[in-house]
Amino acid sequence: MIKGLAASVAASVMFGAMYYMAPFLAPLDGEQIFGWRVLCTLPFTTVLLIALGQWGRVRLLALRVRRQPVLALGLLASSAMLGVQLWVFLWAPLHGRALPVSLGYFLLPLVMVLAGRVLFRERLTPLQWLATLLAGLGVAHEVLRAGGMSWETWLVALGYTVYFVMRRKLATDHLGGHWLDMLLLAPAALWFALRAPSSLPLVLESRHLWLMVPVLGVVSAVALALYMAASRWLPLVLFGLLSYVEPVLLALAALLLGETIQPAQWPTYGPIFVAVAVLVLDGALRLRTLRR
Repeated sequence: MIKGLAASVAASVMFGAMYYMAPFLAPLDGEQIFGWRVLCTLPFTTVLLIALGQWGRVRLLALRVRRQPVLALGLLASSAMLGVQLWVFLWAPLHGRALPVSLGYFLLPLVMVLAGRVLFRERLTPLQWLATLLAGLGVAHEVLRAGGMSWETWLVALGYTVYFVMRRKLATDHLGGHWLDMLLLAPAALWFALRAPSSLPLVLESRHLWLMVPVLGVVSAVALALYMAASRWLPLVLFGLLSYVEPVLLALAALLLGETIQPAQWPTYGPIFVAVAVLVLDGALRLRTLRR
């Protein structure tokens, strides 16, 4: 449990750092950054896979596909869903859509809590119920204020939930399954990075990109590995609620990038910020109990 908590929080911090890094990858556009992110993440993920002795999981997946060819369709769908999320994550801050995407990450935990309760019969502590209620109030206010949610918000909230549920159903919720997702994304990433006009000359001619692109790969590989590990080590309900740490950091990154939270939006973000504080309190009490 403690490993899962630590992995989830560390991954959230790294995702927030990547969100803030995206504009500094100019003159690359969102699709080109997506391509380079995947291409640079895959080698470092491979190193992690081998270093942690999990290559055997990839072999087992290959054997399962041989016995059940229909599993290949599930693996392709899983990879495609992850690819869409990685793309919108870096596309948004470059197009002034960072707050709608961060709102999707605010809504995501509520959807995952519902999925955990309905599909896996998981339970919440009283403080977790309180955090869920507070976050629900904030999201409900945003729906009433805006008259609905943008497509970026729904894409994140529903897409990631389906992705994690599918990985549990397919029994690919481990580093080997994540590595395979990234491998299957490589052809699309290569196309985005090298399609005309190719971004390769931009990377070669911009000295700051010589450092930024590899750093993006390292941070992305470690963050995604920790995030996938947390999804396996924690109940879906708790994993979902801990995801509130990330949108708080994403919202802060969006503010640092020049976007603003309007006065009418504070009833949305305020209860969610309080929900995160309640989750921190719940986590501290649980750690205290475990130590005793």
